[in-house]
Amino acid sequence: MRKKTKKNNNYSLNQRSFHFNDYIETNQKIKNKHQNQISDDRIYILFFSFVSLILVFSLKITLISIQKTDFSKTRNENTHFISARKDIVDRNGELLARNIQTYHAGIRSDLVKDKKKFLVNARLLFPELNVENIKNKLSTTKYFYLKQRLTSEEKHKVWTLGEKAVEFDPYQSRVYPQAKLFSHILGQIDNDNYGISGVERFFDRELRDKTTSSPVMLSLDSNLQFLIKSELSKSLEIFNAKGAAGLLMNAENGEVLSLVSLPDYNINIRNKITHKKFNNKITNGIFELGSIFKTFTIALALEEKLVEPETLIQNIPNKVKCSSIHDISDMKKFPKTLSVEDILIRSSNVGTLFIARRIGEKKYKSFLKKMNLTNKINFELDEVARPLKFKWEKCKLETVSFGRGITTTPLQAAAGYASLINGGNLVHPTILKKSHKEKRQRIVTEETSKKIQKILRKVVTDKEGTASLADVFGYNVSGKTGTSQYYEDKNKSMNTFISFFTSNKKKYVLLVMLDDPQIAYDLVYNYRGSKIKGFRNEAGWNVVYAAGKIIEKIGPILAINNNHFDSNHVVKKTN
Repeated sequence: MRKKTKKNNNYSLNQRSFHFNDYIETNQKIKNKHQNQISDDRIYILFFSFVSLILVFSLKITLISIQKTDFSKTRNENTHFISARKDIVDRNGELLARNIQTYHAGIRSDLVKDKKKFLVNARLLFPELNVENIKNKLSTTKYFYLKQRLTSEEKHKVWTLGEKAVEFDPYQSRVYPQAKLFSHILGQIDNDNYGISGVERFFDRELRDKTTSSPVMLSLDSNLQFLIKSELSKSLEIFNAKGAAGLLMNAENGEVLSLVSLPDYNINIRNKITHKKFNNKITNGIFELGSIFKTFTIALALEEKLVEPETLIQNIPNKVKCSSIHDISDMKKFPKTLSVEDILIRSSNVGTLFIARRIGEKKYKSFLKKMNLTNKINFELDEVARPLKFKWEKCKLETVSFGRGITTTPLQAAAGYASLINGGNLVHPTILKKSHKEKRQRIVTEETSKKIQKILRKVVTDKEGTASLADVFGYNVSGKTGTSQYYEDKNKSMNTFISFFTSNKKKYVLLVMLDDPQIAYDLVYNYRGSKIKGFRNEAGWNVVYAAGKIIEKIGPILAINNNHFDSNHVVKKTN
């Protein structure tokens, strides 16, 4: 019995072991089943996510395909450029100055693998560069500029070298599309985009103001500037002159339509201009303008009711002793009796001083000051000269009356003529296009203005006048000549002609100067219907000739411009 019991006990133990193994196996199956279920869930999630992404991208592609893309906007955003200076334009909106994006070609010396090859390429690209200097920099300088302010063509050439050492540094460069045409007016800027001369300097703050994008508009006209410069350049050759200058001004409001001074220079080439010959003769040159001043003397005498154009001045000698050392005489022999208008038409020095003595020093001095002829004039350029001071000593009244012993700038003289012939209102010259009328200051009466205009017209039309070569048909050209000598060399002269003419009811003042012109022996003049060759070196035979050619060219353009203005501003009656 005991053995049986023991056997049963062993069986019982075996059974207990059997049940334990079965539990483990069952749990493992359940575990495997659960893991399979988790794997399936992950697959479902991944599948759903993948399908969702496909749907999102498909929807995005569909939206892009049906949208209208503004490529110009994208292009503008990619090429966004904030100019350091505003544009400068002429009165018609023609571009005179603009900032553009340019580049400097910088070199990292340590990245240049083959220096000999690099130097050869540099010499081929830019023959003007100092190769020895570049060679030295490659050895001593980590970074330097191979060339600054590259043009688009130059940048492309440097880029095609495929040199890793080259870096293009962006830089804003000021360009002047007209090159030399406005050099004496626009001026230049420095490397930091600050104005250093001309309009660029005078309006530097306005040009760098980024609160507005509107350009600075000048009163100049590019077409008129080109034509006047062309004719002056021809006159330089014809009369073998050292320099020339021209100024065109609206006689009513003082707007300068053209200002030319020759020789000029290309302001795109940043060279330092120091030679005296490049001086702006119109604004920064001070000259004795000679007989030009006789008009001011006669105008004041008429204004003071001391004379009339027909008043006869009798017993006029050919020479007057003004002091123990000064004699005043006429270049030609005139009749002893001349009317006031004949004195101006024939340009008599002695006759003019007789009239000045009637005026008196006090009134004459006051009149010149009121005309802004003796003080520095206000103008939108820093390059404006101040007339030389002088003392009103003995004989000064007499000599000043015909333009000797007194200096002024051509700009001031032209403004003075404009004031006399526009009805008698003082003109303030300006280089800006005016948008409103200014309060006028009367210099002489309208009656005096009309009398002066008639006399100056006779200077051109009368047989004894000195400016007949400027009588261009259809423009009623009037004016006065002046020939003055250099202080340092009496054999050199500055010849001037200040004229005014009418184009479509508007009056314009034109000043022309030639610096030390010579006789043009081969030039054939059409002088009062006759063909004659040059034989005299006077204003009437050179600057007057040049002025006539200029008026022939610019007259039609002024007439067209005026018609355009009238058609835009005048309301015409219709039936």
